[in-house]
Amino acid sequence: MIRTLLVANRGEIACRVFRTCRELGIATVAVYADADAGALHVREADAAVRLPGSAPSDTYLRGDLVVKAALAAGADAVHPGYGFLSENAGFARAVLDAGLTWIGPPPEAIEAMASKTRAKELMGVAPLASVTAADLPVLVKAAAGGGGRGMRVVRELGALEEELAAARAEALSAFGDGEVFVEPYLEDGRHVEVQVLADAHGTVWTLGTRDCSLQRRHQKVVEEAPAPGLSAALQAELAGSALRAARATGYLGAGTVEFLVRGERAHFLEMNTRLQVEHPVTEAVFGLDLVAEQIRIAEGAALAPEPPAARGHAVEVRLYAEDPARDWAPQTGVLDRFDVPDTVRVDTGFAAGDAVGVHYDPMLAKVVAHAPTRAEAVRRLAGALARTRVHGLTTNRDLLHRTLLHPDFAGARIDTGFFDRHLDALTGPGAGEERAAVAAALADAARRGGRFGAWRNVPSAAQSKTYGAHEVRYLRTRDGYDVRAPQGVRAVAVAPDRVALEADGVVRHYDVTAYPDGRVHVDSPAGSWALAEAPRFPEPESGAEPGSLLAPMPGTVVRVAGVAVGERVTAGQPLVWLEAMKMEHRVTAPATGTLHALHAAPGRQVEVGALLAVVKEDATP
Repeated sequence: MIRTLLVANRGEIACRVFRTCRELGIATVAVYADADAGALHVREADAAVRLPGSAPSDTYLRGDLVVKAALAAGADAVHPGYGFLSENAGFARAVLDAGLTWIGPPPEAIEAMASKTRAKELMGVAPLASVTAADLPVLVKAAAGGGGRGMRVVRELGALEEELAAARAEALSAFGDGEVFVEPYLEDGRHVEVQVLADAHGTVWTLGTRDCSLQRRHQKVVEEAPAPGLSAALQAELAGSALRAARATGYLGAGTVEFLVRGERAHFLEMNTRLQVEHPVTEAVFGLDLVAEQIRIAEGAALAPEPPAARGHAVEVRLYAEDPARDWAPQTGVLDRFDVPDTVRVDTGFAAGDAVGVHYDPMLAKVVAHAPTRAEAVRRLAGALARTRVHGLTTNRDLLHRTLLHPDFAGARIDTGFFDRHLDALTGPGAGEERAAVAAALADAARRGGRFGAWRNVPSAAQSKTYGAHEVRYLRTRDGYDVRAPQGVRAVAVAPDRVALEADGVVRHYDVTAYPDGRVHVDSPAGSWALAEAPRFPEPESGAEPGSLLAPMPGTVVRVAGVAVGERVTAGQPLVWLEAMKMEHRVTAPATGTLHALHAAPGRQVEVGALLAVVKEDATP
């Protein structure tokens, strides 16, 4: 029996595994990089071992250090989580060679399936050996790992070499393996997968389907089980293929077989020899704890002959610290507040007061709803997101909420092109911000002068405050506050942290939180808004030189273009590559002209707004 288990991972998945271990009476051990010294997974573990450094390549990807940590802490088992070393056969062998129990498939199964190139060969699907214009578009893909890292869509033959290099660098950083391959890219299919669970006694379960089509940068954002709208024949074909893949490799434990579905045709993509991020939707539908099943299987227990019956529908969204309106730019900073209603399941590696840094994935949480029907599950999840409060960072919460309410999603008209088609509608200005600005202005007045303490029985001019594009004007009167602009809004009740406003005969309540740095968060059941008061006397604009390329986020410069100062560049040409939160981000020339200055160098750490380069635009004739 396993007594103490080390999770060779961090964040949300480490906390998720620890939760099951506590229920089973198993002691837990965390490992942590220096950047994670105060992280939630470290705080929740019974013991923790430091991995010196912060970069994944120096810490979580160092299998030798992780095994050493397990032995030092007295662990007798290792769970790899997902990502990092979870699909590394060498690491699995090192764990077993150290006399520890490996919570995962045999190293031979990992070797057969964790490399996507070898998996395709096993399933009779060959990657492209060479690429011609007739093959376009194609997908460059990392052979190891997942999560959208090391993946690039190539639509022009001339861009292939550059994208291959970028994919190799990203894959090496994320997984310690720079192998990539190229395969045909099928536009607007559905990403459907089958969960498998196998024991050492010959039983293999296939646990229905999941749809993971809604993705950005090839990384899943919304997942659900079962995949809606699949015919019985197609479901049987997917389950049969997954079963064959598991049996062909002598599989053990939890794994996922992924397909791209178009119409009634299913194309094998890969097998993930680990627990998937989206496993909670399968757990909800089948009433299982997949982590507990992994542990029992590793201890030698047998599965029942048949899995439990599926029940209802589950939907999961990934809440990210990112700005979808700015090319999904990851965000860093402190979570001043982080509350999700208890009507849904929340798997997270963060709590209020924690910092989101630059080294790792920006996912804050997975939020999951289960109900008897898809429509009910979607409604429950949308309602919970509307009441979720996240202060301090820009997130994709509003995009997720709008996605769940979108008629195409409600009608299960979903594919991998969903966000490409609907992003503008999902990220545009939201309704209600103007009234939120009124609430912010009145709450500020209440904080400064008490509810009525500053009122005087003499005529006075209206007070004015501006939040973004919204100017609010009001008078303090004997009876409270008289809103002069915008028109049609009446103050019903005003306190420093809560305001009630009436508009069109409807009273709505707003919770207002002001922070010392001037940020104001306004929350209501109708939505949440992050506002900042415009200064009465604006500072002069910063003297950034025209054509300056500024770092859009904090990160590390991993490459610079082979262009010397004084040479010509064209608009849109990549000049600097930043790595932030395990993804590469290109910074491109803003115009055609001459490279006037280059301040970036590989390995340099930069903060947001740092000057990377300057391009002098060609003079207009």
